[in-house]
Amino acid sequence: MSKTLIRGAKILGGEPQDVLITDETITAVAPARRGDSDLTVSSAEGATVIEAEGKILLPGLVDLHTHLREPGREDSETVLTGTRAAAIGGFTAVHAMANTFPVADTAGVVEQVWRLGRSHGYCDVQPVGAVTVGLEGKKLAELGAMHDSAAGVRVFSDDGKCVDDAVIMRRALEYVKAFDGVIAQHAQEPRLTEGAQMNEGIVSAELGLGGWPAVAEESIISRDVLLAAHVGSRVHICHLSTAGSVEIVRWAKSKGWDVTAEVTPHHLLLTDELVRSYNPVYKVNPPLRTEADVMALREALADGTIDCVATDHAPHPHEDKDCEWAAAAMGMVGLETALSVVQQTMVDTGLIDWAQVADRMSFRPAAIGRLEGHGRPIATGEPANLTLVDPAYRGVVDPAGFASRSRNSPYEGRELPGRVTHTFLRGRAKVVDGKLA
Repeated sequence: MSKTLIRGAKILGGEPQDVLITDETITAVAPARRGDSDLTVSSAEGATVIEAEGKILLPGLVDLHTHLREPGREDSETVLTGTRAAAIGGFTAVHAMANTFPVADTAGVVEQVWRLGRSHGYCDVQPVGAVTVGLEGKKLAELGAMHDSAAGVRVFSDDGKCVDDAVIMRRALEYVKAFDGVIAQHAQEPRLTEGAQMNEGIVSAELGLGGWPAVAEESIISRDVLLAAHVGSRVHICHLSTAGSVEIVRWAKSKGWDVTAEVTPHHLLLTDELVRSYNPVYKVNPPLRTEADVMALREALADGTIDCVATDHAPHPHEDKDCEWAAAAMGMVGLETALSVVQQTMVDTGLIDWAQVADRMSFRPAAIGRLEGHGRPIATGEPANLTLVDPAYRGVVDPAGFASRSRNSPYEGRELPGRVTHTFLRGRAKVVDGKLA
């Protein structure tokens, strides 16, 4: 039997509490006291003690949108390195996107990814199945077989590509109703984004780069919320990035339709003005938008229109980013900095508190993915999937020290607040004092 006592932590930012973990479970929660108490003397006898005064205790974070690249692009990331990065960032579960090589469009591939996650053990890995065979948008993949596999897939997405055929999208939405699945849509009308390099607007016009209009995202979202309502199914909007998209999702929710949406940390902080540097680290899909879009996204996350934060962690090897803008790959790493960016943009600005961070980064993403054992309250009898955060910490981002295999972070050299000091997966410490255990 192993025991850990977290002493004096502020659960969800509230009053200081002592939390006792025995093996995989939270076995006691009591108000923190100076000196001895029943909790610290009797039931916690022999426990490893973590002094957590001033720190915030959150449920383990859950990411709905992670690219682990394995199988096929192990030069960018592996399940091992990606889950190590996740643990450093406070995540106890991630959803691994399907755009691997081979594509995760069969029971065999999703089971391979799931088993790799289980064997490495830094966080739980829940594979996301492809909607269509080979992400080609022409024929439905083995949705039922992936769900019935050992991986128990509930989320399906062609992320990286849009399911742009309305008939295919309708069939997918109808199919997953049988097992309460969800289709996570990468909203990008391909004809409107041919040759696009960045957000369409003043900056793209001045730089002479191909523009990526907001309507390319908004038109797909409009269609898909209507389709989801028509067939009575669940649709989730990946990496929502425009003010117009917010209004469409808000309208759909006002109708009572089963629509959810995510926003990335980088879309909460960065704008298309950064593209003036021509640094490909800022090239991402969907592109960085305007300051007005950023503010709209923050407000929508605060009021619950946007359900959750998802990293869209997209690692790339050095050679795919250290090149001219037009040739560079799209994407940014984000697992290790996500919580810090959310603290800076949402908590330190007063838009949300730590309880709402737990809601947007643990409770809701776990509920959308129907992920058992995660996104649970910090209470007696619950699984000990926990994240301890030091909100007073300030540090400059140095990707050279990342656990991720790739270094394409847009925050290099920036000072960000907060640091995950400990991450527990079913009671076992995966990160201790900010380092992998």
